[in-house]
Amino acid sequence: MLDEQLVPTITRCSSGCPGLDDVLGGGLPLGHFYLIEGEPGTGKTTLALQFVAEGIKNGEKVLYVTLSESRDELLAVAKTHGLNIDGSAVLEVRPSEEDLKPEGQYTVFHPAEVELSDRVQAIMGEVDRRKPNRLVIDALSEVRMLAKDPLRYRRQVLSLKEYAPKNCTVLLLDDRSSRYADLELHSIVHGVMSLDRIAREYGKTMRRIEVTKLRGCAFREGYHDYLIRSGGIVVFPRLIAAEYGTLHESMTPAKSGIHELDILTGGGLGRGTSTLLIGPAGCGKTTLALRWLTTAAENGEQTAAFIFEETIGTLMLRAAGLGMDLKRHVQSDRMQIFHLDPAEVSPGEFSDMVRQAVETQNVRAILIDSLNGFLQAMPGEQFLALHLHELLTYLNNRGILTMMILAQMGLVGSSMHTPIDVSYLADNILVLRYFEALGNVRQAISMMKKRSGGHERSIRELILGPDRIRVGAPLSDFQGILSGSPTSLAPQIERGPLNG
Repeated sequence: MLDEQLVPTITRCSSGCPGLDDVLGGGLPLGHFYLIEGEPGTGKTTLALQFVAEGIKNGEKVLYVTLSESRDELLAVAKTHGLNIDGSAVLEVRPSEEDLKPEGQYTVFHPAEVELSDRVQAIMGEVDRRKPNRLVIDALSEVRMLAKDPLRYRRQVLSLKEYAPKNCTVLLLDDRSSRYADLELHSIVHGVMSLDRIAREYGKTMRRIEVTKLRGCAFREGYHDYLIRSGGIVVFPRLIAAEYGTLHESMTPAKSGIHELDILTGGGLGRGTSTLLIGPAGCGKTTLALRWLTTAAENGEQTAAFIFEETIGTLMLRAAGLGMDLKRHVQSDRMQIFHLDPAEVSPGEFSDMVRQAVETQNVRAILIDSLNGFLQAMPGEQFLALHLHELLTYLNNRGILTMMILAQMGLVGSSMHTPIDVSYLADNILVLRYFEALGNVRQAISMMKKRSGGHERSIRELILGPDRIRVGAPLSDFQGILSGSPTSLAPQIERGPLNG
């Protein structure tokens, strides 16, 4: 919540979209003009219909003036979204059938001298008769084309503004059909909301909204992702960690349920910390993270896993083969598993899912698998670190145990690299590696970083299966394990699968 929102100095009017109201700091200040601009397909009409439907639900007088679409088309859109809007709330101000016939075309006067005045007068007359509390004019592009020049267009908008009742909140929709940005209109209205579409080379088009102006009020600046769903527009306010207070959780570390692994991590992972498990594909990163989630669920805690790559069925089957019954925890609601498609989900939607899990489901341990998939959902690599910083700060402030998977490209040796370096954001780092020994490919694990408390600095062998996860004693007889090609310090001794 914004601090300024807590001061009840301005009466607010709900937009009908809770997420947008949150961005605005509590809704639209009552009795002003607002411009909603965006290209066709960004959801301007849908948002305006939500605004009108909210007024009808609150028992207010509403009027939706359409200058382009017909009344039937608008009502069909409202019905599709399940919005309760009566046909009497829509005023259709369009050329009549007689005006569209060849003999009805003007030859002496420009249409602006006749049609514009007629339409504006029709709108003013209906506003004067109904005295609405909420008014929508869709769309200004029709007024702009009829006005022919910017001065006449500005004067018509000013006349509408002066004529509207003082307690009437007005939305003006503009589809940006003009070659030039109508910045002069921005100075007339009380607030401006801009809707944009971002086309991606593959996957669903991303949409975002920005409040560029709101006089006398604090609001969330910057871009906020949104979706057009059945029911209307859903806005996901950008996560700002500083707006959420710090919870003082128990300092008891989270155990993995594997004694040797807990020793390696210095007694377990701290609450309110983030852990990065990094290594090549198939080395056991997700398996170890699931071990912590499973132990937390067995201790009665709520957990959640957000999976970008693997399917839920495959994940459960693989975990069951290592002694983790995820299905039982899912059925008991101790664990939630979400499968996300990087081509379909937006960063704002993902952050909102995580926040809802924490705030409404009381989740205390979270797995993000993997950051590689999360990176594909971002509009650019340069934003991942910033977005992840806010998300991790929020989760740490809420006392959540967060685990993140990052797959390295390559399998062994110095050729391995990561798509992006986010190691500095994590409180703990567990590194997993393949190494070759006596003709076998083995796996090793080591804790490279722990901000809170001490940890073991040795390298241990990791054995996956059968039926369980095992962590061996420190590999003190090897050197160069992390490089992938170790040398044995005791070559004469035949080694088994575990050291010790």
